[in-house]
Amino acid sequence: MGTVVDDAASMEFHAFFEQHYAELSRLAHLLTGDADAADDLAADALLALWHRWDRVRAADHPVAYARGVVANLARTRVRSAVRERRRISLFWSQREEKTENPDIAGVVDVQEALRRLPFRKRACVVLRHAFDLSEKDTALALGVSVGTVKSQTSKGMAELQKILGSQGAPQKVHAAMARGGETGGTDR
Repeated sequence: MGTVVDDAASMEFHAFFEQHYAELSRLAHLLTGDADAADDLAADALLALWHRWDRVRAADHPVAYARGVVANLARTRVRSAVRERRRISLFWSQREEKTENPDIAGVVDVQEALRRLPFRKRACVVLRHAFDLSEKDTALALGVSVGTVKSQTSKGMAELQKILGSQGAPQKVHAAMARGGETGGTDR
């Protein structure tokens, strides 16, 4: 049950939406370069405006406020895309190494042991030992702190040592993962 004020605000917002949606979408497209994302950003901006509509309609320049919201959302989207590209490039920048006569049984054992680890520990161990990433690069790739990488890698290696039952687990893990791509097995 809406009141007259609520209905007036709703009608006013609807008129604002109809008048400025296309312009806000075009702005988002020009800022991000992504036509598909532009409509989503404009819709997200207008949703945010609706939640603050009392403040927006009282502003001196509601359209300028709306443009600022679109610009902030576009900036956030671009930054996220840049971070994602950096993470992907960390994975693809490593060269592939070929090994003659790989220890396939050892690789299978290590892969099975890795599957038993929780995801974050597994990701830290794989990035540190298979991809030889630094703690800092691993933290960047996973979006966690360097301290988290250190503790998760240490705990993951300790669990692997228990599972594999070997004092040389770090060397086994490193060697098996360096050759792991040659077995054709992957873990999803």
